[in-house]
Amino acid sequence: MHEPLLKAIGKELSVRAAKAAAIGEGVLDESTFNTIEIDRLFDAVNHASTIAGQATLYRSLAHPLSSIETISAKQEALKELDAKPDLRAHIEALVRNAATNEEEFYRLLFGAFVGTFGDPKGKMETGGYGHKTYRQGTQLMLGLVRGARSLPIPESSYLRACLDALRTFGSTRSHALMEGPAYVTEKAIKTRSEKWLLTPAIKFTPTLFKPRLIALLVAAMGLFMYYAPELGIARAVMPAVMVFLLPSFMLYGPLIGGFDRDHIIYPLRDEYRGSRDVQLALEALGQIDELLSFHRYAKAFGGPTVLPGLLRSDRHALILEAVRNPILGKDNAGYVPNDINLNGVKLTFVTGPNGGGKTAFCKTLAQVQLLAQIGCYVPAEHAQLSVADRIFYQAPEANTLADREGRFGTELQRTKAIFFASSPRSLVILDELAEGTTHQEKLEISHTILGGFYQVGNNTILV
Repeated sequence: MHEPLLKAIGKELSVRAAKAAAIGEGVLDESTFNTIEIDRLFDAVNHASTIAGQATLYRSLAHPLSSIETISAKQEALKELDAKPDLRAHIEALVRNAATNEEEFYRLLFGAFVGTFGDPKGKMETGGYGHKTYRQGTQLMLGLVRGARSLPIPESSYLRACLDALRTFGSTRSHALMEGPAYVTEKAIKTRSEKWLLTPAIKFTPTLFKPRLIALLVAAMGLFMYYAPELGIARAVMPAVMVFLLPSFMLYGPLIGGFDRDHIIYPLRDEYRGSRDVQLALEALGQIDELLSFHRYAKAFGGPTVLPGLLRSDRHALILEAVRNPILGKDNAGYVPNDINLNGVKLTFVTGPNGGGKTAFCKTLAQVQLLAQIGCYVPAEHAQLSVADRIFYQAPEANTLADREGRFGTELQRTKAIFFASSPRSLVILDELAEGTTHQEKLEISHTILGGFYQVGNNTILV
């Protein structure tokens, strides 16, 4: 399981926090993640409006799906968004509105409020006591609920589940506290429905201006002035008394603001940060924005894009017509497309001169397989493929002095790890095999390695 989205974003507002799994534990391993240039692929595909959407997309690239049902569900959601422009426009408006308050919400959850006279340092420190940040930040979640409730129910199960998650948040304790009012009792902060009618409590309003409290202080001052003679204070000295008392009103902000921050805003934000309900709502926002990013990527690519047909097969299959590289082919009318049919084959050799595009072509295959397994459009005129349980790409590695083996041994160890983690449903791309001491030794090692992969029965491509 990958870490929750909110924890991944954190106070650094990171959208690239996700890491690929260890070899054999996920579809993609760290070495393949780096070799097929996932960061550049993310930059090409990313058209998300929110931090949550971008973090979700990056996490999907690091942890692609292995369930054909979930991939199909995302494809159906994309088809519905494309076929219903009115629905798409309303969902885009929901996400766009969320983006306006999203950073304030993270600032509420992870930031610090340094008071009136403090010196904010960095984007996560804010002057004041957090009232403005609380108001604006909670509007993210409140706006998501309002927006989801106003939308028609989608037909696709994936999109419907995302909007249902936002609507469901509207019936949670966290939503009730954000919507207000919240009440500070002797033991806890309670919602309106949790507080008994006669329970003594302070009603929290996220503003430093408290009309009732100010009215009470003014009334107290008036009573003091009215009864001052009876207290033995001569009217002649009242101006001096007022000069002494008025500066004490400057303590109003630090006292009231500090109380709100330390005893209400900080405890509430800690509750929101640890709330599973908040986590699920943010996950839903990220998933919706990810779908919109896929849609925009397809429109912005500048060439044919399709949702690939998904094949149910015990062996990996990949059929592509006029496929372009998802990065290099974007907005590049001169890019030359390629065809490939890897259905019913086990071993494929890609040959050609140096600089002829062999590596770029093989990276295209891995990147297209990956995009398909996150539910995204792929840049091709036609595409059919099965879901790979593993995607491996081995390229020549530069060893370091810290390595226990030389380059030859290091590459053989990686090949061995790939071999034992592969199955007939895997896609394995070997960009050159390890060199031997002699040409004969290289041939023998290559024959042994390729023979082993052939016996496994996966799709193996040797460059």
